[in-house]
Amino acid sequence: MTTDLRLALKTLIIEACDKDCEPSAITDDEVLFGPEAPLQLDSLDALQISMAIKKQYGLRLPDSKETRRILSNVANMAEHLKSWLAQRT
Repeated sequence: MTTDLRLALKTLIIEACDKDCEPSAITDDEVLFGPEAPLQLDSLDALQISMAIKKQYGLRLPDSKETRRILSNVANMAEHLKSWLAQRT
């Protein structure tokens, strides 16, 4: 499930942030935010990703330092979401 979830999250990021790249171009551990990051996402992108996750999975990410850590890369997002989904079943 983790591989599928990571691919789904990469697709979600591309769609939410209106980026023109393939999901496979995003590595699981690459930094997503900042001018040095390949996608160069910013705080508005973080909000869009957070809203897309809420809409797609029902998970609300509060505005906190923990959320910044979760959204920092696809691997962190997938782990947090997987853990959250497991608690719901």
